Amino acid sequence: MKTNALLMVAIWLCSPQSALAQARGQAAQPPPTDTVAPNISGVVAGGTRVEVIKDGFQGTEGPIALPDGSLIFTETNANRITKIDKDNVVSTFLENTNGSNGLAFDAKGRLISVQTTPGQTRIGVVYPKGSETVLADNFDGKPFGRPNDLVVDKKGGVYFTEPGINAQPGAPPPLPPAVYYVQPGGKANKIAEGIERPNGVTLSADEKILYVNNTAGEYLLAFDVQPDGTVRNRRNFAKYEGVTKTGDAFASGADGLALDSEGRIYAATSAGVQVFSPAGQHLGTIPFSRSPQNLAFAGADKKTLYVVGRGAAFKVRMIAQGFTGRAK
Repeated sequence: MKTNALLMVAIWLCSPQSALAQARGQAAQPPPTDTVAPNISGVVAGGTRVEVIKDGFQGTEGPIALPDGSLIFTETNANRITKIDKDNVVSTFLENTNGSNGLAFDAKGRLISVQTTPGQTRIGVVYPKGSETVLADNFDGKPFGRPNDLVVDKKGGVYFTEPGINAQPGAPPPLPPAVYYVQPGGKANKIAEGIERPNGVTLSADEKILYVNNTAGEYLLAFDVQPDGTVRNRRNFAKYEGVTKTGDAFASGADGLALDSEGRIYAATSAGVQVFSPAGQHLGTIPFSRSPQNLAFAGADKKTLYVVGRGAAFKVRMIAQGFTGRAK
């Protein structure tokens, strides 16, 4: 068995796909494989297959459900948004997305994205075609570096993260790491700072709590949301399992976030998808053969968890249902 596994790795390393990955500056990696979920009470049945849908995507981020239950996500390196339907059929949803990363729908049904093309970094409407609008592209006159993820509240305000890097490789970041809030029809306001690498972001169902993943930290953070969209009472909401921070390393690899109908939080981390109770208790971790980057519930009943990461897409049938008050 071990010999066969080593042979598969050797074949992969010699393949055109591996050469292409290396040409793009990505580490070559063997093909992803199905895994098995542990039993997490009320969340997923033990032994449920974690299925590989497809590998070879050019960047994998920003998954979000469409009204028909299908899923879209961003291929950041290909400048497009890709769709996966209920039968695992993959198609192009939108081309020329200005380097879109995180995605969210507003109450008008417009698709809003964080856009990362160097020199054109912004938060804006990317779909439907013809309705493209810039919502925010600077803070105090300084352009955003490489905004990452976002969530839209019921009022139409947009929370998004700025990790403190530059979309132009090697260039210094124009702004430090922070979380911003774009008021409906207004400008971007900095609402939280001092986070090493803010990444995934989401709101509780009642929109009273803002959750932020810290890629470089040990904890999922939480803030109390105020009526004007600002936040206070920063706290360590939950500790990522198996993570001990040493130096400046990306301790958790924590990336995207998702919410289910019972208020549980799902965090994509280097260790897998970690599931936390509404009180911050670690309930279990779903393993993947590639480190997850982002995730979303989709499907007709919103009981399929889709996970994307390192060029691959996966899905797992859940007991839990995703929160139905937002696309994600």
